[in-house]
Amino acid sequence: MSKLNELREQRGQLVHDARAILDKAEAEKRSATAEETAQFDALMDKVNGLADEVRRHESLAEAERQAAETALRGQDDARGRAVGKAGDPGVDVRSAAFSKLILQGVRSLNDTELRALQADSDTAGGFLVAPEQFVTGLIKNIDDMTFIRQRATKYSLPTAASLGAATLAADPADADWTTELATGNEDSTMSFGKRALNPHPLAKRLKVSNKLLRQAAGAEGIVRDRLGYKFGASQEKAFLTGSGVNQPLGVFTASADGITTARDVSTGNTTTSITFDGLTEAKYSLKGQYWMRADWLFHRDAMKQIAKLKDGEGQYLWRQSVRDGEPDTLLGRPIMMSEYAPNTFTTGLYVGLLGDFSNYWIADALDFQIQVLKELYAETDQTGFIGRLACDGMPVLAESFARIKLA
Repeated sequence: MSKLNELREQRGQLVHDARAILDKAEAEKRSATAEETAQFDALMDKVNGLADEVRRHESLAEAERQAAETALRGQDDARGRAVGKAGDPGVDVRSAAFSKLILQGVRSLNDTELRALQADSDTAGGFLVAPEQFVTGLIKNIDDMTFIRQRATKYSLPTAASLGAATLAADPADADWTTELATGNEDSTMSFGKRALNPHPLAKRLKVSNKLLRQAAGAEGIVRDRLGYKFGASQEKAFLTGSGVNQPLGVFTASADGITTARDVSTGNTTTSITFDGLTEAKYSLKGQYWMRADWLFHRDAMKQIAKLKDGEGQYLWRQSVRDGEPDTLLGRPIMMSEYAPNTFTTGLYVGLLGDFSNYWIADALDFQIQVLKELYAETDQTGFIGRLACDGMPVLAESFARIKLA
């Protein structure tokens, strides 16, 4: 049995054990004891931990598959493709040279490989152009590790400084029933607004042991994964709770430019917990047209509360997925978990969200760079890597989201 399948089976068994605790108390017509509650909470912590581990293994498997395809393609191309015109090394030589640099260090490179990496040299800063495969792999890692990116509408800005889109700020009234020659009542309420996204810079620096780079198999993948994790975490936080000032605007940030307080739903919830009635109110605050693409989003602490909720017929609201690759569901819609969602259960605070995340827009500037610092950390026998990109994001259609709030 593969490790991934084993983790899925372990998670299923833990869910079964947790529900057995609640079922026992219900069958005996009593509340769960303190000991049973502690056991339930411990089991749910393990369930959520395994869910994260399953996602990591799925991301790793996909990254390994892509890396293997890239390596094979590079070997085939290297056999039959010439370098190109004199003094201008080709993409394949540059890619192979970058991998060799990561694994063996700069002293292992020959003159042709050094020229390939210095296509846009800056000797003072030690700037090296990353091969295209490396940059593409990093972008894919971010998509795998960030919830909103998987479902958001993404735009690339290869030349423009910002992304703008017209919005319908106010709709005209419905048409009037009238006579053949009449034109209906004049309507002056229709108006337009604008949404603008301006990519903001994001950067992270890593220091890696030169011994690891020389000896570890797949060292380039290690660097890529760690950069991917750091960039993914920062973006996830901003897409959820960002202020919109020099960073993306988050879905949990009340704003006239994103999701207003008119989309907050607290009816049915208590001052400290989410309830079945509160979740039902949130779902039905969305127009039915949004349901087919809507997802729930909660922190694992909120999911622990929800796992205990039942409907009027005694059925648990949270349904564990029974098929590989499918998410768990809540009231018929997929439920996602993020460590960066709000998890403070106090009066008037946000604790979850249901929405069509295709109406969250992300604008990416295509100027990602990697700087390799070989000499700066020579005293500690390390190599530095600086990753940079620029992006912005914001919810563009408030009515497609319902933000869950405590009473």
